[in-house]
Amino acid sequence: MRDNGIEPTIIEYLKDAPSEADFRILSKQLGKRPAEFIRKGEADFKEKNIGDLVDDDDAMAKAMATYPKIMERPIVVKGDQAVLGRPPENVLELL
Repeated sequence: MRDNGIEPTIIEYLKDAPSEADFRILSKQLGKRPAEFIRKGEADFKEKNIGDLVDDDDAMAKAMATYPKIMERPIVVKGDQAVLGRPPENVLELL
């Protein structure tokens, strides 16, 4: 992004975890259900049995707010659209 003259605002998700509402908004911006942008290999996902919640969007948003490490990252937001930053080329869609 910086190579394209854009200075990003970085949110330190472990210090200032997004809320349930934030995850619902991100879900809409990404065009994905919450279960589609989680890290299933993350210890919290496995240890907290979050896999049992993947079909319940509200429960997943709550789990993501409670255990933000399970969120896929980075997520880049521009206006009302967002993309997952992996692979990094996805970010070019927003520029």
